Amino acid sequence: MKFLLVLLAALAFTAAEDGEAEKSAEELLVETLAKPETCTVTSVMGDTLQIHYTGRLLDGKVIDSSLSRDPLVVELGKRTVISGLEQALLGVCEGQKIKATIPAHLAYGKRGYPPTIPGDSVLEFEVEVVSLVQQTPWQKLVNDIFPLVCLALVPTLLGLVGLYLYNKSK
Repeated sequence: MKFLLVLLAALAFTAAEDGEAEKSAEELLVETLAKPETCTVTSVMGDTLQIHYTGRLLDGKVIDSSLSRDPLVVELGKRTVISGLEQALLGVCEGQKIKATIPAHLAYGKRGYPPTIPGDSVLEFEVEVVSLVQQTPWQKLVNDIFPLVCLALVPTLLGLVGLYLYNKSK
């Protein structure tokens, strides 16, 4: 009887550990490798970063790297990179180096990116932030307020066109 209880407890403990391992594969993990001593400005949505990166599969196979090219320009919020990498780049400083472990659903998902990235692949990116340029008030206006104004103008213009056509048909 005691043996059965010990066996059940061991199975429950193993199942709990497996659940935690699956949970960690579902979450974005960001580790700081190097951070400058003075970090007064951190990145937020709308900022523009220049980064060098190396992307790998979990088995260590390099899938892409910018080290032999010019730094990649990333404007946060514009979806120029996979969503997991964009999320990992929020709150970083110029000169900071991070390692991001990105789950499949925040990378290329079930389909992957054949032939380089198989489906359901967890990716690791080592990233160095070369430069950080904050969003200007003009960019904020264009990115945040202008689309809302356009959304309000479309129904207004459609209403005016409808009114014009209605009056013209009389």
